[in-house]
Amino acid sequence: APLIDSVVDGYNVCIFAYGQTGSGKTHTMQGGQGEMRGINRRALDRLFGIISEREETEESTVTVSVLEIYCEQIRDLLVSKATAAKNSYDIKIGGQYGNYVQGLKEVEVHASADVEEVLTSASGNRSEGHTDMNAHSSRSHMVLYIIIKSKNKHTGAMTYGKLSLVDLAGSERLDKSNAVGQGAKEAIAINKSLSALGDVIGGLSTGNKHIPFRNSQLTFLLQDSMSGQAKVLMFCCVSPASYNVSESTSSLLFASRARGVSLGPVKKNQT
Repeated sequence: APLIDSVVDGYNVCIFAYGQTGSGKTHTMQGGQGEMRGINRRALDRLFGIISEREETEESTVTVSVLEIYCEQIRDLLVSKATAAKNSYDIKIGGQYGNYVQGLKEVEVHASADVEEVLTSASGNRSEGHTDMNAHSSRSHMVLYIIIKSKNKHTGAMTYGKLSLVDLAGSERLDKSNAVGQGAKEAIAINKSLSALGDVIGGLSTGNKHIPFRNSQLTFLLQDSMSGQAKVLMFCCVSPASYNVSESTSSLLFASRARGVSLGPVKKNQT
């Protein structure tokens, strides 16, 4: 809850799930209904709850966008696949809300139910496939972007926060998943981008002056949500199966490195 409060207060927050394919990342982030709700839905319930609590002193607007990164290509999940295929989605820096994707569709929402409709539409457009490791394997990274703009009714001060909810595709060993053809290309692209994420986490944990954010679309897009002006939470998902022990160990080592990252004082987005 404190992280979601921070978004409404005007900070960038990033929450993501990491782990091998089939370890439960999508279930963690999206979940089901009722008590089985995932992080996305719980975060949004809290978000609109805070906005409601502050409606006497603040006026807020919320917009959402949903995209996937498939084989290092960005796709808008809120338009049809045919429409998305015709457009080029480039990452730009220096926008009003930091890094952004040019041409990405934004939808204004007023309640959690509105976001449910958006997520249902986006999930239907996401790239999935079947492998020996996962019958419903996500073949892309999915990012749910929420922008909150708030105006203090008494002072006129403006703040904006950006919440990035990321369902990463899982790391995958081809000798276990037996992915071939396009599936193998997808797995290679996924593993490469996760390796780039590992390099960023490694650089942040050791305090390197140069952090290789531009080595992948994923890390470039999340640069302003994973660096000094942001707050970050990672869920590490592991498989309970004994034959996945090496992958589980790698995931836990990654989590250990991530735990050692100190981003320093965060910067509030206000005008």
